[in-house]
Amino acid sequence: MAQLSDMDSFHDRARAAAVAMRDVFPETPLLRNAHLSERFGADIWLKREDLSPVRSYKLRGAFNAMRKRPDADLFVAASAGNHAQGVAFMCRQFGKKGVIFMPVTTPDQKIQKTRMFGGDAVEVVMTGDYFDDTLAAAQAFCAEKGGHFLSPFDDPDVIEGQASVAVEIETQLGRLPDQVVIPVGGGGLGSGMLSYFGNDTQYTFVEPTGGACLRAALQAGKPVTLPSVNTFADGAAVARIGAQTFECLKGVGLANTLTVDEDRVCTTMLEMLNVEGIVLEPAGALSVDALRDMGQAIRGRTVVCVTSGGNFDFERLPEVKERAQRYSGVKKYFILRLPQRPGALKDFLDLLGPEDDIARFEYLKKSARNFGSVLIGIETSDHANFDVFFGKLDERGYTYRDITDDEILAQFLI
Repeated sequence: MAQLSDMDSFHDRARAAAVAMRDVFPETPLLRNAHLSERFGADIWLKREDLSPVRSYKLRGAFNAMRKRPDADLFVAASAGNHAQGVAFMCRQFGKKGVIFMPVTTPDQKIQKTRMFGGDAVEVVMTGDYFDDTLAAAQAFCAEKGGHFLSPFDDPDVIEGQASVAVEIETQLGRLPDQVVIPVGGGGLGSGMLSYFGNDTQYTFVEPTGGACLRAALQAGKPVTLPSVNTFADGAAVARIGAQTFECLKGVGLANTLTVDEDRVCTTMLEMLNVEGIVLEPAGALSVDALRDMGQAIRGRTVVCVTSGGNFDFERLPEVKERAQRYSGVKKYFILRLPQRPGALKDFLDLLGPEDDIARFEYLKKSARNFGSVLIGIETSDHANFDVFFGKLDERGYTYRDITDDEILAQFLI
């Protein structure tokens, strides 16, 4: 990626992009967070990309790529989320025609927001159950119509546009931070910020456990395709890091990367919502969640976390709460073999503690003569309460199986 190797030139281009953006949207705020600073013994700042016009940083790369191609009349993209909205917003701003391909499984909220941002300038095409199919259709259409395919990350102009996040951090902070924590999907944001800051700050690149394509590429020494991807943190759930972005990031070292559990991210999302009133999508909460793993290494340092997006559909809130409770150990599901006799249910209920609450109760097998299988979900205030509860079950001779962390059974039963 020759364009990114010339640091002085890249600095100039990134700064020029940041200045040009001010004609379209204001800079996003860099806010010191007292709660996190006190909790981690550091000076924690949040770069609030969740407060951009499309609630993510993606419009920056789209803006810069379109600005560099004033003669292009048609822009084509494939996306199931934030990139689609950024491209749509910028097509409308530049008065360009956009065709955005989205998987048919995309939530209606994201489809409607893409159409809202693009207006008459954008056509949304729904095709493919999986993103790879959608991407292939978009690229074939682009080749046929002669449009410009706008990659969500693997494009020098997109990378340059994303670097405007670093430009703003430097200006707003008045200096470079000691450390920046950056979520990684395809690598566009990380590549831009690394190319701008260079070796003058430290980095932590954060990925969801179910989509750690940067870590896989670093281990292999080249981009590799993950065999499967957990799409919960959809803004960072990428199966293969970009070729150009990896060329920039290949020297960061495994020690500067973190993978975080998707369920744990849910606890951070709830904390930021309940304590700070900040709405973050799963990918947008990755950098904040990663602070838990950085521990003593950041004490006394100035750390900037990029909250990359806030496109969260509140219909997903029950799922987020559920995953957070299961991760924290305060909600469990199990299958119980319960005698089918009068009073058996009452005997079982007597084993519950004062802070234990039944959240799910369903007979799975109703035809057995002597015993029936029951699916039970229990919530409690402290995970230690389950030790007491399961001890009582064992003492009474109940047969049961904890399926809380059984992915296959949970998928079908919970």
